[in-house]
Amino acid sequence: MAKLTKKQKEAHSKIEKDKLYSVDEASALIKEITNAKFDASVDLAVRLGVDPRKANQMVRGVVTLPHGTGKDVKVLALVTPDKEAEAQEAGADYVGLDEYLEKIKGGWTDVDVIITMPSVMGKLGPLGRVLGPRGLMPNPKTGTVTMDIAKAVSEVKAGKIDFKVDKTGIVHAAIGKVSFSSDKIAGNAKELLETLNKMKPTAAKGVYMKSVFMSSTMSPSVQLDPKSV
Repeated sequence: MAKLTKKQKEAHSKIEKDKLYSVDEASALIKEITNAKFDASVDLAVRLGVDPRKANQMVRGVVTLPHGTGKDVKVLALVTPDKEAEAQEAGADYVGLDEYLEKIKGGWTDVDVIITMPSVMGKLGPLGRVLGPRGLMPNPKTGTVTMDIAKAVSEVKAGKIDFKVDKTGIVHAAIGKVSFSSDKIAGNAKELLETLNKMKPTAAKGVYMKSVFMSSTMSPSVQLDPKSV
């Protein structure tokens, strides 16, 4: 086991062993125990009582964080010429179609989200091997395949994120930055957790939200009390 630095030991000492923190308590504590020299991300890891191998227990969705992500999200709008002005006015960073499809074929993926139209999805199919592993393939379920391009771009820029339970039953999501006030971190965390609660599959039995941990990029994790949501 790697030896802890003085700051790491100090951070660990501030976390009470076996205590389950409320969302508000954890949000304040994360700010206190993060000593990074950069604006670290704040993340939630939620273990759900579901079997992701079964289609009727898959948990996937979107949530708009009330205080944004704190990240400047780069959006590529792959649209036909009649939708370009709409995408640009909504704040898309890159707008176009064929020229960007060629760039992606060449390996370019310097964006966070791709938004497109149903009529364009056929052209994106062959690029699945590039976009899929990076989580960039647009999907109607996350609102990134739509005719309302302006709304989709605006929502992503305002703090809309998508989440999906992984094969181990855990949902990982970035909910803000350490520079946020503790109230804003807590507000974003509650929004995500409440959204997950509402999405409990009817086929899921037993305890649904098994454990919740909050951490920053450079901090130990703090365990939350799922019942505090």
